[in-house]
Amino acid sequence: MILKNKLGIVDIINLAQEEERITKKKALELFDNGILEKLGLGKFLELEKIHKYLFEDVYYFAGKIRDENISKGNFRFAPVMYLKEALKNIDKMPQKTYDEIIEKYVEMNIAHPFREGNGRSTRIWLDRILIKELGQVVDWSKVDKNDYLLAMERSPIKDTEIKVLLKEALTDKINDRTVYMKGIDASYYYEGYYTYTIEEIDKEDKN
Repeated sequence: MILKNKLGIVDIINLAQEEERITKKKALELFDNGILEKLGLGKFLELEKIHKYLFEDVYYFAGKIRDENISKGNFRFAPVMYLKEALKNIDKMPQKTYDEIIEKYVEMNIAHPFREGNGRSTRIWLDRILIKELGQVVDWSKVDKNDYLLAMERSPIKDTEIKVLLKEALTDKINDRTVYMKGIDASYYYEGYYTYTIEEIDKEDKN
């Protein structure tokens, strides 16, 4: 099923390619223009703003809580009728330690508040919390796709695996543009988007 979009695209492959190109450009703007630094940290409101900025040129639902139930494989994300309450509870979760931050991240993934683009938005959101609380960020380029997806799939039952995996990829290079760019590419690769690298998009914009 192709998602209704602002681009008027009716081919699923073309939509995926345009979505990747446009939103990677927007992800770079979030970093280069200091937009992320102006947002609050650790609340759903921040995630909402990140999602809206990334996807507002592609989808009408950008930054809006979904109004339908969704699933991935055999896993059903938080039902719509409980979603808003779940997000309020996530906002109240502590985030002072590494374990607390990852637990909060896992719960937000279970909530999956948007119709599309949850993973890509939430990984940026997670990094903002890590920066604020620990002065570190995940170098996503060092996190294997299959290891990550399996760990996240198991995380609602046991989160030890994802905690160990991400901890091994932590870096204090929180202002390093290259680390950020490689991280965005890795984040998109997890979701099956790899037509363009963010470096290619960056060079195209400068020409």
